[in-house]
Amino acid sequence: MSTRTISTDKAPKAIGPYSQGISAAGFLFLSGQVPIDPETGELVRGSVQKEVTRVLDNLKAVLEAAGSGLDQVVRTTVYLTDLQDFPAMNEVYARCFGSHRPARSTVQVAALPKGARIEIDAIAALS
Repeated sequence: MSTRTISTDKAPKAIGPYSQGISAAGFLFLSGQVPIDPETGELVRGSVQKEVTRVLDNLKAVLEAAGSGLDQVVRTTVYLTDLQDFPAMNEVYARCFGSHRPARSTVQVAALPKGARIEIDAIAALS
């Protein structure tokens, strides 16, 4: 099986020993993104909606670097440090994905890298 590492400056650099994404077996496997602004390297703070938008923009940038897009995503996992943020996250998530509805799990976690409140990873089909 051949694999290809996906990397773009339009999403935050990996903050550990991993890749932004890997293509393999007809799929793209995207590492979790937290709301880091790729230009400043700083965590975006503010409303949950603002943070979710940044996370999805980061995922979209990695997808586009691989020649894909949000419409090719087949599965996501959403990690929240507080499930009280679920309605706000869901509002932005629905707007960004439009009528496309990938399979999804949402879980509450004790903590996320850099003190983020949200992280999302994704799997997408390669066209």
